[in-house]
Amino acid sequence: MSILVVLIPPRPRPPASGGDVATSSQSSGEFSYVLSPDGLAIGAQGRCAPALMPRADSVVAVLSDSDVGWHRITLPKAPAARMRAALIGVLEEVLLDEPEATHLALAPGAGAGQPTWVAAVNRAWLAEELAILEKANVRVERVVPSSWPDDVPLGHFAEGTEGDAAAGTERMTLVWSDADGVACVRLQGSLARAMLPAQTAQPARWSATPAAAAPAERWLGAPVMVLSAEQRALQAARSLWNIRQFDLAPRHRGARALRDAWLRFLSPGWRPVRWGLIGLLLMNLAGLNLWAWHQRAAVANKQVAMTELLRSTHPKVRVVVDAPVQMRRETEALRIAAGRPSEDDLEALLSAAASAWPIDRPPVESLRFEPGRLTLGAAGWTEAQIGQFRSQLRPAGWQVDLDRGNLVVSRAPAAGGTS
Repeated sequence: MSILVVLIPPRPRPPASGGDVATSSQSSGEFSYVLSPDGLAIGAQGRCAPALMPRADSVVAVLSDSDVGWHRITLPKAPAARMRAALIGVLEEVLLDEPEATHLALAPGAGAGQPTWVAAVNRAWLAEELAILEKANVRVERVVPSSWPDDVPLGHFAEGTEGDAAAGTERMTLVWSDADGVACVRLQGSLARAMLPAQTAQPARWSATPAAAAPAERWLGAPVMVLSAEQRALQAARSLWNIRQFDLAPRHRGARALRDAWLRFLSPGWRPVRWGLIGLLLMNLAGLNLWAWHQRAAVANKQVAMTELLRSTHPKVRVVVDAPVQMRRETEALRIAAGRPSEDDLEALLSAAASAWPIDRPPVESLRFEPGRLTLGAAGWTEAQIGQFRSQLRPAGWQVDLDRGNLVVSRAPAAGGTS
């Protein structure tokens, strides 16, 4: 499953003495990005406008370390609809911005009544960055921090602005994250050095951007792992964090949930399931084809049997086109030649009617014959007499209908007649 990682530029801040204003997407209109085919390796990277970014199955935005504040609290017990208000009530005294201007997000797996971390971001700025991306049809599913509080201490060196590494360590920054939070400090001065004694007592992992690696090793006195901003962003995208919560949560959750389920189904972990379903489908298709072949063979055998029966019974039939129809035709011809009445003749119908005629009724006053249909006058018949007449003829396969005062006798259909 391919993933597109978009690096959100740092939020613009008033310039410090001798410094430059940070570049933002609002002014440049461009974002750095990383495209990975599997979330592990970098397939492509670059910087461009959102509309020109490559397409991927999933999009994750990564915030810089300086744009996320961290607060350790005990999560209050509140329903999901009121959780943000509960968080504001707990953090109102420690937030740097006004509560209405701050977006809050809970750590993954946070439980009510348990200690947890809360990430704080400027709401208007983050909403505007997401709107720029989504306006270009780059739909961000998750927003993650570059670093977050963790039990494993991590230190990352980076140059403050482009070209700062050439000036040594004066403008380099150190991002330190451990179980106590995340701190971003400049190497200029003694603050970063003062933090090291407590930090080096733990087995920390160190990294640096390519331009900052050599100065960082000289300052630290130990080797560091070279990690570009794109590689670090791709690592951050694999975290469980998602700052898109509460009012910044993605909309259309139902459609997105179906899309996420489909993407999970297409992921490498579900490959055995996909192969199993394909195998089951192929087996069903093979079974249906085999059953259809068997049915066609059975029908063909019956047709051959009927053809052989027709030729053995009526040897003079040379060409067989429709065996059942030709069999009935030849049998009917033999019956006529032998002078035997059929069930549709007058003799058969009169015989059936006479066998069930009520003993208390006089002979029939009128009758009308059509092939297979005998109409008898039923003037003066009672309901009991009609019911008795019908019930005596039904077992022999005849049906009796009442039509405008007349009794109509005919052969009942093979599937069962109506009475």
